[in-house]
Amino acid sequence: MAACKAKGRRYILQTCKSQYAFHGRYLNFWKYLCGMKLFDVYPLFDIEPVRALGSELWDNTGRRYLDLYGGHAVISIGHTHPHYVQRLNEQLNKIAFYSNSVKIPLQEELAKKLGKMSGYEDFDLFLVNSGAEANENALKMASFHTGRKRVLVFKQSFHGRTSLAVEATDNPSIVAPVNRTGNMEFLPLNDIDALTQAFTGEPVAAVMAEGIQGLAGIYEPATEFLEAARTLCTEHGAVLILDEVQSGYGRSGSFFAHQNSGIRPDLITVAKGMGNGFPVGGLLLGPQFQAKHSLLGTTFGGNHLACAAALAVLEVIESENLIDNASKIGLQLASELSGINGVTEVRGTGLMLGAELDRPAGPVRTALLNEFGIFTGSANQKNTIRILPALNLSEAHADEFLTALRKTLA
Repeated sequence: MAACKAKGRRYILQTCKSQYAFHGRYLNFWKYLCGMKLFDVYPLFDIEPVRALGSELWDNTGRRYLDLYGGHAVISIGHTHPHYVQRLNEQLNKIAFYSNSVKIPLQEELAKKLGKMSGYEDFDLFLVNSGAEANENALKMASFHTGRKRVLVFKQSFHGRTSLAVEATDNPSIVAPVNRTGNMEFLPLNDIDALTQAFTGEPVAAVMAEGIQGLAGIYEPATEFLEAARTLCTEHGAVLILDEVQSGYGRSGSFFAHQNSGIRPDLITVAKGMGNGFPVGGLLLGPQFQAKHSLLGTTFGGNHLACAAALAVLEVIESENLIDNASKIGLQLASELSGINGVTEVRGTGLMLGAELDRPAGPVRTALLNEFGIFTGSANQKNTIRILPALNLSEAHADEFLTALRKTLA
């Protein structure tokens, strides 16, 4: 019977190939015969994590791993933190979701808590599902507010993969023709002269910068550069947007990375560490922005479960002093990394660090994973390892990584 089925499939495939050629390539009917599978867009490690706690993971074979990457800086308070799990379970037993057509008091609670902890109590919060969506809405609000369309962004930036966000991202390979409106102008980061000159042309709607450029390889905007951007935006009636999707929520040793420079943007975007793995993001809007019904909208953004997750994260960050811990352990890591042979530069602050090596980082990351069971992150800068662990990373875990890196680079 099995042989007959196999023969039948071969016959169907041969028939289809002979009848449905398209531009010299045969349609892949195996997909139809074998059923749906995942669209192959990510290179995957041959690892299947099944359990996690704090900064540690265990795979389906029982092997233990140290997580210094946090799934793209998402895990802010550690995997399966007890308070986080309790908060989500309690909410699941009440109501997990309803749309924004009803009152959701958790949204107001989250806005007040976030405002107080971040120092932006006079800002409003619009809740969404991801960093790309937060950036998309920030760009829309800047354009609505100014009536303009020209946006100044920076080389090596990454702001997401949706329409406006991807056009603001400095990676032509992921920008489709439909995304190319010509409204984004890329400038060198930290070049005050280039930024000043850009304001002499068509009126600017917004300047958009990452608090720390993450995917680029951990590059910080200089204090003087952010101060100049703030001044220019104020003088020319433009909106200053700080993308804190990766660098926010205490990762830099301040609640937001731009606060290390003392400037105050008009719009701030957040996501990643906001939900510790639950999809949630937000746009913080300064007091000059007026809300109008139907101006912005979302189906899933700010649902009951998302708010419970986001509140749990803030409660743990506050009660366990995780911003201070990020600063403390980050200083330890940066200091130790600088003294390791093979590390040529350490960039970043807090627990958002980039270690540039004297060789390609790919084989080093693979060795750390395969030989020592340590997850680290890649970057567009091919010699750079990104370190983005949970904010409650311990000194012992930091030492474990440093020891493994020394052995790997020796």
